[in-house]
Amino acid sequence: MTASDLRPDNVYVWTWLRGETGPVVVGEVQQRGGRFVFSYADSYLRCSDAISLYEPEVSLQHSGIERLEGLALPGALRDGSPDFWGRHVIETTRGVDYSAISELGYLLASGSNRFGALDFQASKTEYIPRRTAAPLDELTHAASLLQQKRPLSDSLGTALVHGTTIGGARPKVLFDRGDEHWIAKLPSPSDASFSVVGAETVAMRLARAAGLDVADTEIAVSNGQEVLLVRRFDRGPGGVRHHTVSGLTIAGEDEMYARYVTYPMLLDMLRQRGADPAAVGQELFRRIAYSIAISNSDDHARNHTAFWDGRHLTLTPAYDLTPGPRSGETATQAMAYNREGTKISNFAVLLTSAHIYDLTQRQGRHIIEKVIAAISDGWEDAADAARLSVDDCSLLWGHQFLNPAALYDF
Repeated sequence: MTASDLRPDNVYVWTWLRGETGPVVVGEVQQRGGRFVFSYADSYLRCSDAISLYEPEVSLQHSGIERLEGLALPGALRDGSPDFWGRHVIETTRGVDYSAISELGYLLASGSNRFGALDFQASKTEYIPRRTAAPLDELTHAASLLQQKRPLSDSLGTALVHGTTIGGARPKVLFDRGDEHWIAKLPSPSDASFSVVGAETVAMRLARAAGLDVADTEIAVSNGQEVLLVRRFDRGPGGVRHHTVSGLTIAGEDEMYARYVTYPMLLDMLRQRGADPAAVGQELFRRIAYSIAISNSDDHARNHTAFWDGRHLTLTPAYDLTPGPRSGETATQAMAYNREGTKISNFAVLLTSAHIYDLTQRQGRHIIEKVIAAISDGWEDAADAARLSVDDCSLLWGHQFLNPAALYDF
């Protein structure tokens, strides 16, 4: 990739239509000064099964579609761009800093196996996947070298770049196991207080017991380090890809304004465009309660996703349920859960907002009690399955998991 390729004037968007195992070109994104303009391809508009990338943001039409107010790119396209970890990998392997790469450059520099059903290409007629298969041990080794600021071989660097198109700040790689597609979430040198991988493994296991719809996970060892494996729910058999949009896109906001997104905002949009609007309130309430229970204060809008079928939104399984660092009892969620802006991590306060989610006080209390019981009853088995050390168990129990502040007045 040349220097000019890091700052292209345009890229072509490709997608996998429903049930298809190969992509078709959707349209083109052009950069015009400081503006990005997206246009659907005539060939795509003629497809009988074509869907919009997301309504109402990029409706099917011929004319150029500019970003919504406050967005650098249309959110449905920005969802396919790498986040902090992926950008760090690209910059490091290219030997440049962020100022050398444009937003469109990140789209072309990253791998093709990105989250959802979009990819970005330099050509509108020839699809060339940027995907280098490598065993999990090689990928985790490369990620470890990168974090240690040690040099990578060209082949390892390419494989790592192509395997880091999933969003998020923490180190991770993508790999296949037979026909299954997985994400491996890795330890970081900054994990000083407790095993973040182990804590998330426990949290995901207990979430299922608490009644949440969650992604499938496993714990594994690679190069002597424990890693959390997460099965990708955006993939189907034989190369099928499922369209998804992030909570940030659903809310119509950009990263710069993500702090203003709230759970009620997501709820309103999921009710308006959801495939099952009557059920979404209870599921969101359960996810908020569980995040409070495990000190997951990273429950921002990008950590919520919905499938998009061209007409309706359906919440995907929950993911990134990660207990965060906590020094005391005071904590807040990343997003407010009522319409007054309340974020305090406390069950009793959350319960006062049950009506927003179409729940009675009794129903809301039952959900919270089930969350508490699942964590209390399943803690030891989950900690054993996650191979948590005695020290980690001591640090996490009663601090990250069921901190007393969460239970005040409940």
